[in-house]
Amino acid sequence: MSLAARFGKTLEASQAVAIRSCREFEDEYLCLFAKLLGKPVIPVGFLPPEKGEITNGSWIETFKWLDQQRPKSVVFVGFGTECRLTKDEVYEIALGLEESELPFLWALRKPNWAVDDLDALPPGFGHRTSRIGKVCIGWAPQIEILAHPTVGGSLFHAGWGSAIETMQFGHALVVLPFVIDQGLNARFLVEKGLAIEVERSSEDGSFRRNDIAKSLRQAMVAKEGEEMKDRLRNAGAVAGNRELHDRYVGEFVEYLKNEVEKRK
Repeated sequence: MSLAARFGKTLEASQAVAIRSCREFEDEYLCLFAKLLGKPVIPVGFLPPEKGEITNGSWIETFKWLDQQRPKSVVFVGFGTECRLTKDEVYEIALGLEESELPFLWALRKPNWAVDDLDALPPGFGHRTSRIGKVCIGWAPQIEILAHPTVGGSLFHAGWGSAIETMQFGHALVVLPFVIDQGLNARFLVEKGLAIEVERSSEDGSFRRNDIAKSLRQAMVAKEGEEMKDRLRNAGAVAGNRELHDRYVGEFVEYLKNEVEKRK
């Protein structure tokens, strides 16, 4: 049975559906989903993660580099572990970052096709961009990076967890979806005026370096980006409101307790 079929059967058999969201952010869609399902849809809040301490030596050095950048100037780039990027995709992202001429910090999972870390990037890329960017191969402390005052934007896959983490800091969002729910999340964020999506070819879905560079510059330095950042500040006030999201968790717990009592 496919994952989609299993998910559909689970929805059909459930008495209620809990969703990592809140009514302050998407009440209209929560109501619509409940109407379509014919059962309660319960938002449990954004469940925003807490920032930890950086103890890894190499990351301490990377954060020293971040400390030297201008406030809100750095683009954080990360596509997580679910996206298996091809060589062409990684190279186009890299060359797009270079073409944008914006400071960047890229957390890149070593691709399966790369012989070593150096092979994961276009020839000469590290040397050409050494003054404006850093590429860190492997795991990255994402929430701590996003919380740094010199980070001002994020190029990512539009995964919902990463979207929540990024929004709570009011950063500019540039989305490049690949798998699962990422496409729907990207369209939703763009619809709300909170993100710019990288354009893809209508023929084969590919993207090019100039598409990456154009979207990044729109989000980070163009007037369009400033208007988006105003909306993101408002969204960030919701995404980062722990008291609000703790209340949603409390309400969900009460719902579960009430349902248990009904069955006694």
